[in-house]
Amino acid sequence: MKRLFMLLAALSLFTACSDDDTPNYTFPERPGSGEESGGEEGGDKPTPTEQKPCYIWVDAAANFPDFANDLTKIERDLKQAQEAGFTDVVVDVRPTTGDVLFKTEYCRQVAWLGAWTANGYEKIERTATWDYLGAFIEAGHKLGLRIHAGFNTMVGGRSSSLGNEGILYRDADKKDWATTLNTSSGYLNTLDTENDTPFFNPFNPEVQNYICSLLKDLAAYTDLDGIILDRGRFDSMQSDFSERARSEFEKYCGHKVDFVKDVLPQGHSGAVNAQMLAQHKDLKKWLEFRAKAIHDFMQKAKDAVRSVNQKVKFGVYVGGWYSTYYDVGVNWGSPLYNTSAHFEWATPAYKDFGYADLMDQMLIGAYANPLKVYGSTEWTMQGFCSLAMTHTAGSCPLVVGGPDVGNWDLEDKVSEEEEHKAIVNSVEACYNACNGYFLFDMIHLKKGSLWQYAAEGLDKIKK
Repeated sequence: MKRLFMLLAALSLFTACSDDDTPNYTFPERPGSGEESGGEEGGDKPTPTEQKPCYIWVDAAANFPDFANDLTKIERDLKQAQEAGFTDVVVDVRPTTGDVLFKTEYCRQVAWLGAWTANGYEKIERTATWDYLGAFIEAGHKLGLRIHAGFNTMVGGRSSSLGNEGILYRDADKKDWATTLNTSSGYLNTLDTENDTPFFNPFNPEVQNYICSLLKDLAAYTDLDGIILDRGRFDSMQSDFSERARSEFEKYCGHKVDFVKDVLPQGHSGAVNAQMLAQHKDLKKWLEFRAKAIHDFMQKAKDAVRSVNQKVKFGVYVGGWYSTYYDVGVNWGSPLYNTSAHFEWATPAYKDFGYADLMDQMLIGAYANPLKVYGSTEWTMQGFCSLAMTHTAGSCPLVVGGPDVGNWDLEDKVSEEEEHKAIVNSVEACYNACNGYFLFDMIHLKKGSLWQYAAEGLDKIKK
């Protein structure tokens, strides 16, 4: 039965220093946590500043059956996280539908989300009117937890067997906001394809302004500890091939461009190789151009947040596979890291658009198989984290990585005992390779009754 619940939960989600020299990170003060407040009745609250931070993510859709309408379950599970040893919680408040779970005038509140339950894939409606994000902040701070808002950035809707939700499906006037994909059938607006999670076009200034308006309202939560942008990227290697993108790219490189001849074959997805780089003279420049677009957007987003809230920490979640992350147009490394010295697909200028120096914190998805906890390369958890420290080159003060404990063995080839051991060992392996630990997602610990293994690993690092 555990396996069934873990598989159902997985299907609903599709996202080196010693303890002796660990720095004490300074985070925004929480309400009631300072000396002037006198603490809560019944004793002082714990203050998680004596160790490197340990984050747990709370996906909106997967956890909606518990949290959509029940404050007591939010309090229950945050207590569970705090007792296990986590110090920081990232609560997803803009799921992949693009609607929101925080106060804003610019977007509709989430009405329902699809989630896998014991009864199958169900529509979970939200009937409660209390502030979802506000509830997490209040309950988390009472426990001494830091609360960060997870924000799916370049998504505009979600389509499933339960129906369509999101601004791209509701508002026909926003079709121009959607990305154009390089498909085998030609250049198509993503809404004209079978893509079930349509992305925005990151080149579109109206899209950028819309997202920044949402981020300003999110930053208005003065007690919020951090904002973490997820999916702050292009949809894939096939995005974006709009006429807007072509025009901007031609200005950038200084000559006319034929996408098929000069940039990328029709319908190509995935990695590039030496032959493609040789045959398409503007491909490397195109990768640089896309990285610049995301870098510049991240600066704009940070400025929007800072214009409202100087204290809240600004950061991102990214996948740890830096060697191929160009496929979504992101250089999450440091401008100090010379990408072209290590990867043939990078121009010398590619490094200039690394955005690690813009970030206060970065969560790295060290999403390796449970049998690949230790190692020094990508696709090992430890390797993902240690390489992230190399790529970010000290430009971001807080780089934290860790596993996805539910989507790491979808073919069910690893025994439960080995998976449990991997959770325990992942804490030490990742924690000691970077600036802390990150676990995705709370739903997996709940559905699989795995809290004890996370707690065992977290207890080891404390000792």
